[in-house]
Amino acid sequence: MSKLSRREWSKLAISSIAAAPLYSEIFAAGKPNSKIKGVQIGAQSYSFRDRGLDEAIKGFVEIGLSSCELFSGHLEPKGLDRAGMRNWRLTTPMQFFTLTGEKFKTAGIDLYALNYSFREDFTDEEIKRGFEIAKALGARAITASSNMSTVKRIDPFARQYKMRVGLHNHSNIKPNEFATPDDFSKAMAGMSEYICINLDIGHFTAANFDAVDFLNKNHDKIVALHIKDRKRNQGANVPFGQGDTPIKPVLELLMKNKWKIPANIEYEYNGSDTLTEVKRCYEFCRKALGG
Repeated sequence: MSKLSRREWSKLAISSIAAAPLYSEIFAAGKPNSKIKGVQIGAQSYSFRDRGLDEAIKGFVEIGLSSCELFSGHLEPKGLDRAGMRNWRLTTPMQFFTLTGEKFKTAGIDLYALNYSFREDFTDEEIKRGFEIAKALGARAITASSNMSTVKRIDPFARQYKMRVGLHNHSNIKPNEFATPDDFSKAMAGMSEYICINLDIGHFTAANFDAVDFLNKNHDKIVALHIKDRKRNQGANVPFGQGDTPIKPVLELLMKNKWKIPANIEYEYNGSDTLTEVKRCYEFCRKALGG
């Protein structure tokens, strides 16, 4: 792929926003509201990974979801090599991200967090840029599938921008990746209050840990939850209610204690139509809260 100049990137980025639908007209019928008995149910936009940003936003509104954790893949161009992606991140004008944030506001969706996964191969400039992008979007937090060794490089920028970073866990218990309670404890030790947790209760269960117990002990450090259903012992992703993940007890815990932790649906199992499946996930959560 040929390299684009900063001016060419700027034109491409701004034109992509300008060509987008007018959300004030599309969503004139009403704004979504997915706060159920004080618990904010939302979605990780990765759930809508089979469609572009505009269609994902429409999906949020159609289902009635009013809170979003934005998957960086809904911002970044597809097909770029590593150098091209770094260039895009560092040179795309902030106006692109500011106007993207405005789309969510107009649609009535709270863009609560940006999912921007700092990895070992990130330069310091790329790490810093993640915070600048999050601020421009209007996000209040970052979630990140990061390496444990990267945390010490993230923390100075988290303190500079006064933005919490939720470290995301998977179920694969590998060196330098997040999966266990000890992984979180070690990563946060000696760091600022801005280094926090993005707990995926499905992956946590699949790795044979107790999400309810962990939430009780660490709720003040949790930026957001990922809600999915998996079976224990590295079991598969399954439709909500068919696995071992304590989705209902977790949501009830948030409601009972009035903890302001967004619970974001992350649809990953093999289902039918994305909108149909995410709506089913939302209905499961709503009913779990008695809504």
